[in-house]
Amino acid sequence: MKIFNNYKRNLCVALTAAAFVSMNSGCKDFLDTQRQGTYTADNYPYPQGGTPYDQFLFSAYDALRAYNYVSDGFMVVTSIRSDDADKGSTPTDGGADVIAMDNFPALTNGRVNSLWTEYYAMIGRCNTILDKVENDKEIIATDQMKIQAQAEAKFLRAYSYFVLVRAFGRVPKIDKVQAVASNVPQSTPAEIYAFIESDLQYAATNLPVVWDKKFVGRSTKGMANGILAKVYLYQQKWSQAMATANLVMTSNQYDLSTPYNTIFSEAGENSKESIFEIQGTASATVPTANGIQYASVQGTRGSSTEWNRGWGWNMPSAMLEAAYEPGDPRKTRTILYSSTASTPSTTIYGQTAPLYPTDVPNTKYNQKVLANPTYIAMYNNRGGWWMNVRILRYADVVLMYAEAANELGGTTNTTAALAALNSVRARARAGNNAILPDVTTTDQTALRNAIRQERRVELAMEHERFFDIVRWGIDQDAMVAAGKTGYNPNRDRLLPIPQQQIDLSKGVLTQNPGY
Repeated sequence: MKIFNNYKRNLCVALTAAAFVSMNSGCKDFLDTQRQGTYTADNYPYPQGGTPYDQFLFSAYDALRAYNYVSDGFMVVTSIRSDDADKGSTPTDGGADVIAMDNFPALTNGRVNSLWTEYYAMIGRCNTILDKVENDKEIIATDQMKIQAQAEAKFLRAYSYFVLVRAFGRVPKIDKVQAVASNVPQSTPAEIYAFIESDLQYAATNLPVVWDKKFVGRSTKGMANGILAKVYLYQQKWSQAMATANLVMTSNQYDLSTPYNTIFSEAGENSKESIFEIQGTASATVPTANGIQYASVQGTRGSSTEWNRGWGWNMPSAMLEAAYEPGDPRKTRTILYSSTASTPSTTIYGQTAPLYPTDVPNTKYNQKVLANPTYIAMYNNRGGWWMNVRILRYADVVLMYAEAANELGGTTNTTAALAALNSVRARARAGNNAILPDVTTTDQTALRNAIRQERRVELAMEHERFFDIVRWGIDQDAMVAAGKTGYNPNRDRLLPIPQQQIDLSKGVLTQNPGY
């Protein structure tokens, strides 16, 4: 144990020296140590493996953890709007803005504006990095250092645009540093997708396959190819999606060996399952400053000290609860059931679950963000700010491969689709052959439905469901079945362009239909 703790201490110190994520530690500080983040943009000495552009890159990585980039606005827009989740908490908590996200239509300001500004702030950081590489002659760097910095910036910019185009549709393409961004007209989704593809192709060509451990969380070839495969999938470019997903699957960097029960815990962070994971950290002395509020926003909202862990938002829906096959272990790993006097429940850590309605106001919570009580005690923080956020998992890529192969059709592709699908099911059943039997159908429609079902339960509460049902064209039926009767696909597939941004643009930006 002493050896392990020394390794963790040295790794955290190395990351601090690298000033990862804006001069803050980027790994889990399992020890009660003082914050080491003393480097600034003025005195940062880039380590071996880094570049003189890292001071700017780390500012961008730090922004990944921002409140509206990955916690509040992101979670509300990508999950609460889906048929797999409800707002949760108390009926009026969050006010009209969040309630409208759950029941439609979304309001034209509030969180839509926060999300817009946060993602364009990230794009601005990336454009600054690219400008520094091209134009700042005072920075001395090799050609390879320049290419590496460009690849990282282009990956982060492309991912940000992918979130924006799925959420808003027509958005401004800002590809350079400029003082005023509000006067740039919107590009079509097709134009934005072409821009995203170009950035990701460059990133995939030039990013490293793997980084030294002191740089955990930095952009890799697998991240770029994984997101690129999804970009192709959303455009129904099946051949490109299948081929690009296969690059990830044959890279020998990822696999399905991490048990599903472990993936979402502190012990499962940066595992072989992880492709793109945003890094958080905490310590007893700095419980939140270096962390991410993602888990806290969704943590149990309770009256008891033990279960007062967050806001209680993003509650698994009854429709998600009913979607699992009998005995599927992923259900209990995803849904935390409250206890009642007659139906006691336990958490994945063996704790007695909170009593409903005495301790908590809801019957279900997202168990994928449940923090280990050992770390809660260690860090004096009930909200789990140290927990990483999984953006892209290997199982997602495998299921994208299966979907693309099935859509292409033919005996060879159908066989490949079945093998990929069943590999995910095999991991889920965890050796219990009495559950989750292999899918054997070769009928394209039946297999399509099986792959869609698998995506739903494998990736539940992981921000994929809303965009999946929209691209599959089943969103209207899904929302009606979930009781979200205010949903109108002609309006609600996209968010409104923030009215504040339209006003700032003096009419250059135009509103989406229906708002």
